[in-house]
This record gives sequence, structure tokens and C-alpha cells, in this order.
Amino acid sequence: MDLMRLCCNARCALSRLGPTAVLSLVLSLTASAQNAPSRSLYQRIGGYDVIASITDTFLSRMRADARFSRFAGGRSLDSRTRARQLSVDLLCEMAGGPCSYIGRPMKAAHSGLGVTAADWDALVGHVAASLDQLKIPAQEKQEFLALLSEMKTEIVEAGGK
Repeated sequence: MDLMRLCCNARCALSRLGPTAVLSLVLSLTASAQNAPSRSLYQRIGGYDVIASITDTFLSRMRADARFSRFAGGRSLDSRTRARQLSVDLLCEMAGGPCSYIGRPMKAAHSGLGVTAADWDALVGHVAASLDQLKIPAQEKQEFLALLSEMKTEIVEAGGK
């Protein structure tokens, strides 16, 4: 059946219902569309592998940035690998994925590091550049960065603001 015929049949069927029934049908369809489960950011961004790539890219950028050198001193390869995996799991969970973050709370994990607002802004800049490099669409990029902003007060220390 072609589209023109389908539309004509639908129009004819709706005209037989009457205005009250049509309004009720439209309201019902609207409510169904609003209640339909939407895809999570995790799904829209591309899943686990993309979140792992985002993490690897921004961590690489941070390692190359002298402003972050004070945070890496004295950490073994095992410690860095664990921190990377915890970051992937945290971002995956926050984006609505199936991961479970098992690390310490952000405040406890960053307490005493002296993370400043400038450090935070540089981190967000590296994450944004990583999202651009990986060609994450604008809407998903904005949502991903919004997830990060939820952690700012837990990571930036009062004296560092």
C-alpha cells in the first residue's frame, strides 16, 4: 500500500471516530510517547568501548599537561591502571550503563590533593577536547560534560576554589 493511500485510509478512519474520540486518541499517543523509555547516554554515546576511549584520550592529554604532573608522582603502573578502570566504571555508571563503580567516594578519593578550580577547568577542557576528537555529537557531549559537573564540589577543595 502506498503512502497516499495509507494516509487517506487513516484520515477516513479518524473522521468516523468523532472529535472527542480523536482527541482522546491523540492524548493517549502523546502520553505513550512521553512515557516510552529513552535510550541512555551510555547507549547513545556508543557504549563501554567509547567511554573507555574517552577516558584513555583525556588521561593521555592530562599526562602530557604539566599542570597535572603533581598528581601522578609516586604512582605505580598498577595504581594508574586501577585508577583508569575506576574512571571508566564511574563514567559508564553515571551515563546509565551497566557498570558498577566500586571506588571510594569522590570527596575521600581527592581529599588533600589540593585540586583547584583551575585544575578542574583544565580537566574539563581535556575531556571536551577528547569528546571532540572522538566526534561525539554535540547533545551527547553536553550531557557527558554535565555529568562531570555533578562531581565538581566533591573534587575541588574549599581552599582550592
